[in-house]
Amino acid sequence: MVDDDLSVRRSIQGLLKTVGLRSELFASSQEFLGRPAAKGPSCLVLDVQLPGLSGIDFQRQLAHAGVEIPIIFITAHGDIPMSVKAMKSGAVEFLTKPFNDQDLLDAVQQALERDRARRRQQTETAELKRRYDELTPREREVMRCVVKGMLNKQVASELGTSEITVKVHRGRVMHKMQAESLADLVRMAERLKFPLG
Repeated sequence: MVDDDLSVRRSIQGLLKTVGLRSELFASSQEFLGRPAAKGPSCLVLDVQLPGLSGIDFQRQLAHAGVEIPIIFITAHGDIPMSVKAMKSGAVEFLTKPFNDQDLLDAVQQALERDRARRRQQTETAELKRRYDELTPREREVMRCVVKGMLNKQVASELGTSEITVKVHRGRVMHKMQAESLADLVRMAERLKFPLG
């Protein structure tokens, strides 16, 4: 939670504690940046009006730095264009003070679930990348051809090898990538950002 008002920080911390959520308090964006990245699902409750850098500018700075954390904005001085800008930049919620406690708790739960899903997806993608890295260069070539929809005969012609060899490599690719079907392998290739055209 980043807010320059200590009473607001303590109030929100107390509210989060009532539902078993742990929180860290920061008086400025610089303080927040000085802390180590969270190891588990997290979110940032961020005041729009901060000394120095505004909350909206800080959101942009985090995005440019590749810091992926769901943000819930709170403000006493919000307007519609500001809230639209924040939401378009990926904010989970934009709450105007004084806000309903339940609205904040709901937004925090939604943000935590969003971060859980993002972390799960990153872990799965890292595992796919690890499997792909274990393929031999020839198996990678075969995989690229297969996920483009090429038949074994076409792959053999493309790579200058026999159809039997392609079948062997294709089987190894399916096994190493832990793909149960061609559709499964195509989905994996999409996750790995293969050019499928």
